Amino acid sequence: MDQASLNTFSEEEDEQKDKYLTFTLGNESYGIEIRYVTEIIGIQPITDVPELPEYIRGIINLRGKIIPVMDVRLRFKKQFREYNDRTCIIVIAVEDTAIGLIIDSVSEVLSIPDTEIVQPPEYTKMTNRYIQGIGKAGEEVKLLLNCRKLINEDETEKLANLN
Repeated sequence: MDQASLNTFSEEEDEQKDKYLTFTLGNESYGIEIRYVTEIIGIQPITDVPELPEYIRGIINLRGKIIPVMDVRLRFKKQFREYNDRTCIIVIAVEDTAIGLIIDSVSEVLSIPDTEIVQPPEYTKMTNRYIQGIGKAGEEVKLLLNCRKLINEDETEKLANLN
């Protein structure tokens, strides 16, 4: 990589630092690091694939690329909710694996500096490994997701084979 490319990459990384795409599941607000997000699309027809975990709803064809989609509500053991016109799919890329996250609705992109993020309480680490921190945005609290833990290594391998 030449110096100009390195500078551009470094600038892009700086622009994405502390930026989170926020969304809702029911009454809870979540955030996901913007650097993982490739795009946001509306809900679309999902093709069922046998023998995948219940929270992996199936696959979608996104401009010729096959992408598995996960219902985040089901991943978090929440009750399924019918999809509507606010339901979105956030397409993320984690270690060369693209996956769509089905969420209730997208909120906004927020800057949450490290100084405004606290670790989840100790008792939740065992029960909620998907939360990497709790971000304070004004009077609101955002549960910040750990994208790498949303899918475990075994699932990453299976899902990569679907791509």
